[in-house]
Amino acid sequence: MSKTSILMKKVSIALTSGLAVSTLAGCGSTQSAERPDKPNNDDCRDWDFDDDEGVWVCDDSSSHYYHSYYHGGIFYPSRKALHGSSSYKRYKSSSSYAGHTKTSSKSGFGKGSSGGFGG
Repeated sequence: MSKTSILMKKVSIALTSGLAVSTLAGCGSTQSAERPDKPNNDDCRDWDFDDDEGVWVCDDSSSHYYHSYYHGGIFYPSRKALHGSSSYKRYKSSSSYAGHTKTSSKSGFGKGSSGGFGG
């Protein structure tokens, strides 16, 4: 085998390994902490956890709070209302935040380029 063939084989293995690791790692997103306990609330009997927001969402179609976000004992009718809450903002910046966090916004294939040829 020529030196070029060996080098190309090593590069190919390294790229494949790196792709597999980034896929297994969740594509740059991690969950920070354990989920909070499921709410025990008579106003909603079915809950889903929203991994993006790190809070529980009422999934009880017979409830007045259907599709509302629940954080700190309060129902929020929309994501915008949740994000406007000072309590939620403190939670999101704390170590107990159980939602996904992005580890990088400018890395990986297809994320743009800087410098190089034609750029």
